Amino acid sequence: MLPEGSAADPWVTTVLDGIGADVVTVVTGSTDRAVIAAALTAQLPAGTPVAGVVSLLALRDEVTGDVPDGVGLTTGLLQALGDAGVDAPLWCLTRGAVSTGTTDRPARPLQAAIWGLGRVAALEYPQRWGGLADLPEAPDPRAAAALGAVLAGLDGEDQVAVRGSAVLARRLVPAPPREDTAAWTTTGTVLVTGGTGALGGHVARRLAADGAGHLVLLGRRGPDAPGVDALRAELEALGAGVTVAACDAADREQLSAVLAAIPADRPLTGVVHAAGVLDDGILDRLTPQRYREVFRSKVTAALLLDELTADAGLEAFVLFSSASSAVGNPGQANYAAANAVLDALAEQRRARGAAATSVSWGVWGGGGMAGAGSADDAARRTGIAAMDPALAVETMLRLVAGTAPTAVVAEVELDRFAGAFGGTRPSPLLREFPGYAELVAGRAGPRPGAAEDDLAATLAALPPARRLDTLVDLVRSRAAQVLGYPGSDDVGPERSFRDLGIDSLGAVELRNQLGAATGLGLPATLVFDHPTPAAVARYLLDELTGGDAGTDEPGTDGEEAGIRAALATVPLERLRELGVLEPLLRLIGRGEEPAGDDDTGTGPGGTEVDAMSVDDLVRAALDGRPDDL
Repeated sequence: MLPEGSAADPWVTTVLDGIGADVVTVVTGSTDRAVIAAALTAQLPAGTPVAGVVSLLALRDEVTGDVPDGVGLTTGLLQALGDAGVDAPLWCLTRGAVSTGTTDRPARPLQAAIWGLGRVAALEYPQRWGGLADLPEAPDPRAAAALGAVLAGLDGEDQVAVRGSAVLARRLVPAPPREDTAAWTTTGTVLVTGGTGALGGHVARRLAADGAGHLVLLGRRGPDAPGVDALRAELEALGAGVTVAACDAADREQLSAVLAAIPADRPLTGVVHAAGVLDDGILDRLTPQRYREVFRSKVTAALLLDELTADAGLEAFVLFSSASSAVGNPGQANYAAANAVLDALAEQRRARGAAATSVSWGVWGGGGMAGAGSADDAARRTGIAAMDPALAVETMLRLVAGTAPTAVVAEVELDRFAGAFGGTRPSPLLREFPGYAELVAGRAGPRPGAAEDDLAATLAALPPARRLDTLVDLVRSRAAQVLGYPGSDDVGPERSFRDLGIDSLGAVELRNQLGAATGLGLPATLVFDHPTPAAVARYLLDELTGGDAGTDEPGTDGEEAGIRAALATVPLERLRELGVLEPLLRLIGRGEEPAGDDDTGTGPGGTEVDAMSVDDLVRAALDGRPDDL
């Protein structure tokens, strides 16, 4: 897949020649999924075998509305491949976007956005994601040939940089034993974007306590931000001068004015770019517009800070990145893409001898973008615990004084982390993480198709009326696991996933769990297109039985399924109040026994009945099988 105007580029022709396969070239300049799907369909008539898809759309790193064009094009391609029914693995190529060492300077950091996006795509589209490969800036036939080996499946690697004939694979490893490096301190001026927010406040307090002479805190609301007067007073009590400015750091004129106002007797010595905006959503629903504010606050501001302070001789240039850019996080493709650019910018600055430290953070305690609500819950589900802010700032200041341009700092619960990021698509990125390989091996699922075969056989052996119930139970139990519930009682068949609290990450996690349990390739939009457990179960039943589930005959199984689903949403006590409980019990031969006051547990008021789930009661009543109790 090529961007418009690139077919004659010598770099492109060298890469295509090196792939060494029958190549069908599709060209697009549109981010519209329908337009791209039509182009794919025109070049790939129905039934055409496709071994793989290679995208060079990242080469379009011109910026439109704060977002590199290649990001919108690649997102449109990911969506269009599903629309066109192309399930072959997708590889995205970049050119000089990542660094392999201190002397390998990223020439095109904007293309690194595709790496952040791709790490999320690997989790949201595990069955049809291939990987990421970065090639050198200059056309190189040896590198192109090595790329062909990677595309053929070289050791299962899916994040590689090709340099000459060498293929370098990316790994996340524990930090080496910490050197006794003192934390960075300064007596000069430090500018903090997002300085009136929770994260910026934590940083400012520590800098002031360590002797920073002047803190310039930027925020879009400036002096009108909540709590800013108390923060100013606290910082001044620690001995720092404080300037609070209402400034959009992505606005050249506004940022230039702030920098020009820094007094000569307290020169700028450090920058901490902690500002950021979230607009989470699964890739299938993202549009170029949903990238814009995220990129503006993160990338445009960082590039301006880099440019406008180039001659300042800074001691520290700190970029707040995110662990989502390092390992991926379902539902955060736009955020991961933006933060991956910050990592590449830090590598580029270090290679040219300038100060730079990009920290890919996990979750901070004490507030911030992921400090409350669904983002915090989602992080905990993936094994990322909230860090103590004081320890996080201490770590950041030690990294600033060190030599590494990038680092990932997170508190990780490995078992849960492996389940979230390795259960569906084990990642070579984490192969050398202690204990990861053993955890993934222990979670290894059945051979491809085995789960589908087993479940289909189980359903076939059941009476038609029980098949939907079985799948409803499956969906409810897996949803309860995703939500962290002790059981499925709180997950009613007709309760919407939105009301239950399933967010974008939870939607992908539930899709992945159901895919593993059924052996089906399920869309990332599963719970959005089928918004209740009962609706998902009906979809699964159709997929597993080819639409011949035997539950749609008027007045019989289809009607019973509806009754089951409806009754199962009613609390047991409400059935008792309505007078429905006793007739149901009589149907299964339990209502004739006296309820009494001795609490024998045999009648409608007994403890055995109170312990029953509504689902079990309804099933027993409709099936007429008291043994189910």
